Amino acid sequence: MTTGSPYDWEEWGRSVPELRCTSSMEMPYEDPSAAAVRLTDAGLDDESAVYEQEGSWYFAAGSAVTLTASAVSVTARADGRTWTAEAGKRPLEVFAAALDALGDAGHQDRRFYGWSAFELAHILHGDPAAAGTRPLLHALVPCVEVSLTPGRAEIRAVDEAWARKVGELLAESPASATRPASVGVAPDRAEHLITDGTAAYGEAVARTVADIRAGLLEKAVVSRAVALPAGPVADFAATYLAGRRVNTPARSFLIDLGGRKATGFSPETVLEVRQDGRVSTQPLAGTRALGPDPEENDRRRDELLTDPKEIHEHAVSVRLACDEMEAVCRPGSVVVEEFMAVRPRGSVQHLASRVTGRLRSGTGPWAAFASLFPAITATGSRKRAALSALVRYEEGPRGLYGGAVFRGGTDGSLDAALVLRTLLGEGDRAWLRAGAGVTGQSVPAREIEETCEKLRSVAPHLRYAEG
Repeated sequence: MTTGSPYDWEEWGRSVPELRCTSSMEMPYEDPSAAAVRLTDAGLDDESAVYEQEGSWYFAAGSAVTLTASAVSVTARADGRTWTAEAGKRPLEVFAAALDALGDAGHQDRRFYGWSAFELAHILHGDPAAAGTRPLLHALVPCVEVSLTPGRAEIRAVDEAWARKVGELLAESPASATRPASVGVAPDRAEHLITDGTAAYGEAVARTVADIRAGLLEKAVVSRAVALPAGPVADFAATYLAGRRVNTPARSFLIDLGGRKATGFSPETVLEVRQDGRVSTQPLAGTRALGPDPEENDRRRDELLTDPKEIHEHAVSVRLACDEMEAVCRPGSVVVEEFMAVRPRGSVQHLASRVTGRLRSGTGPWAAFASLFPAITATGSRKRAALSALVRYEEGPRGLYGGAVFRGGTDGSLDAALVLRTLLGEGDRAWLRAGAGVTGQSVPAREIEETCEKLRSVAPHLRYAEG
């Protein structure tokens, strides 16, 4: 083991292999998500990620190079070696410095995939003691990365062996690439999961409303967890395929990284940073159900656009997103490009806005991430007060829920999806979670129903391993 100063990562950066082998191929898969799941099912390594971004699906695997941060230390692994550094209560800064070392070592085209737990918020904006001792950030620098579009794949790998194996898997016809059998959840069981534990949640909403009316905070996104029953094993890949067919996410993902599993259909991004320094965030706040009846959907849409509680909740989120963007962007560059559009997201429709800006000179994507994370729409306002309320009224840590799954590169780009509408897993446990924005105008019954509406984006599409 090598121990270094918090910003001394050059040796680790030089130890990370480059993706030197590149190839393109046509493949029989017209559905990129099915091709990505085919690669996931192959079990190429003990860590893998699928990330859907703007019409392309990306698959990454190979755990030879990883980076993990907790509240007290950051650990990097590469080439069979381990490097550690004290975090000094600044784990995100040290984590970012380690990733920057990849570019400093000449790896200008390296990609990384990872996650950030919600509890990182306590270090960035709240009480650091509430962050706990578990990992807050984890990233994989893959041995192989595949870009998938309909009928085509671009493969980049550290050596010919990885490239050849992936090419062979993608060349197989979809008919011959059968995956392990899975069974769907019964509709009545799915509805039982959705409505389980609502009484306790209603009490938490009522207490939060009382705090807001007492002037302790403006808004809190209070959530509830729904545990899947013990016994059946959740099939994350099959759930991803089933759920993606009916959801309309901003991003989707299927990850098995750093001991945590997740398959989700994110309704919004925490941030999107381009190589040229353009940064944007997409707050969604304000919700109504979205069902099979077009006339009813239109009625709910009109109701959403005129409901004072929903409009206030959304406006607060946009205002704070602008404040957080202005902290890291060039003066005068922050604008609201879209305001209060209505976006379909699976079983619900949301009020959506987009705030954009240009990063200040010398400001990188992780500084923007630190300002915008966690998403206001998963936390509340102001963030410190909202975080304190969530500690009081939610049971246990959130983990990935309300955190982020991300894909980035040494070129300065970073794309982070908000972890909502997600099946979560760790060890032999699996669960769902949903929340609602609580304001002084909230009524517990309506916030309960909103969590049920959101859970219907995932629960009816759950799949279990057969047997």
